[in-house]
Amino acid sequence: IAITLDQGEERMDNILLNALRDQDENEKLKGISRSALKDLFNEKKIFIKGQRAKSNSSLAKGTTYVDILGF
Repeated sequence: IAITLDQGEERMDNILLNALRDQDENEKLKGISRSALKDLFNEKKIFIKGQRAKSNSSLAKGTTYVDILGF
């Protein structure tokens, strides 16, 4: 998932949830619930630049590519 921001954000969980719901490439991720997304973070399946991301990870201005393992 590519997330492009005009300004940095302090928490990525809400931004990622909105990006997943707005995309049309993966229907399973499009309908993901907030609790299912939290589970993906807890199961260490979300990465930014090869590093495990946390729900409270910050996102910088510009484009960030987020990888979700298993999807």
